[in-house]
Order: sequence, then structure tokens, then C-alpha cells
Amino acid sequence: MKEDFSLARFHTAIYSFLRIVIWNRHTRYIFWVLCFVFLFLWLLNSPPRDFPARTIITIEAGGSLADISQFLKDQNVIRSELLFEIFVITRGGERRVMAGDYFFVKSNYISAVARRLTEGEFGITPIRVTIPEGSTIYEVAKILNKNISNFNEALFLDLAKEKEGYLFPDTYFFLPNSSPEEIISIMTKNFESKTSSLLPTVEEFGKSLKDVVIMASIIEREVMTPEDRRMVSGILWKRIAIGMPLQVDAAFIYVNGTTTPGLALKDLKIDSPYNTYLYKGLPIGPIGNPGLDAIRATLEPKSSPNLYYLSDKEGVTHYARTFEEHKENKEKYLR
Repeated sequence: MKEDFSLARFHTAIYSFLRIVIWNRHTRYIFWVLCFVFLFLWLLNSPPRDFPARTIITIEAGGSLADISQFLKDQNVIRSELLFEIFVITRGGERRVMAGDYFFVKSNYISAVARRLTEGEFGITPIRVTIPEGSTIYEVAKILNKNISNFNEALFLDLAKEKEGYLFPDTYFFLPNSSPEEIISIMTKNFESKTSSLLPTVEEFGKSLKDVVIMASIIEREVMTPEDRRMVSGILWKRIAIGMPLQVDAAFIYVNGTTTPGLALKDLKIDSPYNTYLYKGLPIGPIGNPGLDAIRATLEPKSSPNLYYLSDKEGVTHYARTFEEHKENKEKYLR
């Protein structure tokens, strides 16, 4: 009963208030004025329709509050310069705005923009991106496009054409505003850093760094284990030494976009400098970006009497000395 009595008093109070508003001309006028003012301020505080979501906004150091508010208005971040300045001043003064890069995932009200700029809430958290060993520049581009908003995949591919093999596969932490140029620079510098200690070995090995990277990119895709990579490295360098075509299926990723088991006899006849069945020696460039182990395996080939190898459906590699033995392995492990 007590609860019902309180509820009844609440309803009576609401009714009395509405009656005053509706029947008293002066209070009705004030009520509608307040509603209009509230609606107007709400509209001003709301973000513009073309707010630059998922974009970096840079606030330069040394600018006045008026300069900053004008800049934000020009960038469609805020609707009202005056309301923004009021929010900033009430939060501690016009000098409270912190310079820097601000990342806006979605549209923000002016009050939220003012809060972020006065508290230095930049919103830029590095994005963790893992590039698997052996990835081609096309695969790298897709990974980056999936993880980084507004990533220019076409520009990345155009700039990375000459960098295949030298974009070191690793786990990176890129900023949301990272450009293709910056990412390529970071990845190539990482390659240089990770391989610098191997350069004396490359020189001693008697091959150019380019040839080593090309071979490593093949080995990376041909076999998986460190032991197999060193064995296959010995076989492939031996094939080159005796004038035998490399005949590696992995290179077809750059011929027709596929590798085993999808190869057919017609694929082996495709005229391409990456077709290692038609042309002897190394292909004209890397077929992916190898990791350190594949590069080391290239420089540490294991000597053996074997000249052939194949990997079965479980990824186990089987070796053969002669082509006849190799055909037997095919029948045994691939049929």
C-alpha cells in the first residue's frame, strides 16, 4: 500500500507539472524555449554527417584554441567552433589542448572530441600484424589490408614489386595510419637487420645476396623442416651445378598463381621466366619472402647422393638418387 501511495503521488506531481506548462502561457513559452535551446545545442554537439571516421587528425603544436577549432571545423570533426571552445575552456582552459595525432575510429560528439584533446587521448594503438614466412607481396598486401583500415593495397603492390624477397616475415606493430611506404621501409630495414650477420657467409658462399634470397624463397615453399631444407638446398644447388633444370613446383605461384597438387602437364609448358621446368638456373626473382631458417639452409646445403625429392600428403619428404627411384616414390607416396 505504501508503494502504491508513493506512485500515486508521483503521477499527481507529473500531472500538475504538465497542467501548469500547458495552461500557463508564460511557463508554456519558457518550456518551449528551453526545448528549442536543448535541441539546438544537441544538434551543434552532434558530429557532422561526413565526420572523418577511421582517420588520423593531427593537432599541430603552438596553435591557439581558435586555430584548432577552425581546423577541426574545416576537417568536419565538429559543427560549432564556439561550442568546442566552451567545452575546452570548462575543462581547464584553452591551453589544455594537447598536440599530436588523434585516431577517430567512429564519429564523436563535440564534448567527446574536447575531452580527448584536453586529456591527450590519442586513440592510436599499434596493430599487431603477423606476416608468415614465404608470403608473397600479394599475400602480404591482403594481410595488411585486412588489419589496417583504409590501407592502399594497390599502392603497396606497386611499390613492393622490386622488394619481393626482402620484406622480412615477422610480427610487426603498425600504427593505424601507417602508409605503404612506411610499412615497406620497416619491413626492408628488418630484413637488413636480421640478415646483416649472414653477409660474410654469403660472400664466402660465392653467390650474390639476390641469388641466395631467390633460392631461399624456393626452399621456404618446397619443404618445411630445417633438416629437409638443408637437404633440398644441397639438391637444388647440385642441379644448377650440373646444368639440370631446378624443376620446382613452388615457383608456379609466380607462373599461374598455384602450386602442387594443382599442377597439370599444360602448366609445365607455360612460357615464363619462373617456369623452372622450361628454363635452367634460378628464376629471375624471389617467389616470396623467406625467413631466416630458409636463408641459412640456402647457405648451409647438405651434401648427399640424392638428386630428387618429393613431399607426401603428410608433408614428409622422400629422397631418391635416380629418376627411376623418384618415379617409384611417386607411385608409392602420391598415388
